[in-house]
Amino acid sequence: MITLYGIKNCDTVKKARRWLDDHGIDYQFHDFREDGLEADQVKTWLDELGWETLVNKRSTTWKALEPAQREAMDDSTALSAILEQPTLIKRPLLDTGHERRTGFKDSDYQQLFNRHTL
Repeated sequence: MITLYGIKNCDTVKKARRWLDDHGIDYQFHDFREDGLEADQVKTWLDELGWETLVNKRSTTWKALEPAQREAMDDSTALSAILEQPTLIKRPLLDTGHERRTGFKDSDYQQLFNRHTL
């Protein structure tokens, strides 16, 4: 099952959802503000992607962190930070069941789904 993680009001998430809908891709949307996140799941993402890919350093949530917290960020500290503030995750996070991707680009999604489903 393909899952798209994000928050409903994020413009980039809306673009990704529209792309998936327009291409007839069956997916489940998981709003991590409303539906929450499991520590094991976030740890898996961190192990696979690394905190520098998973965390959006351009987000207002990142900028609101204390400078010392930003400087000390690594895979282990990112886990607790993300569980406390899920909007640190770069959105959307797409899980195809085979691989995970953060962010949205039309061309990246086209290439990814050409390999897996289209």
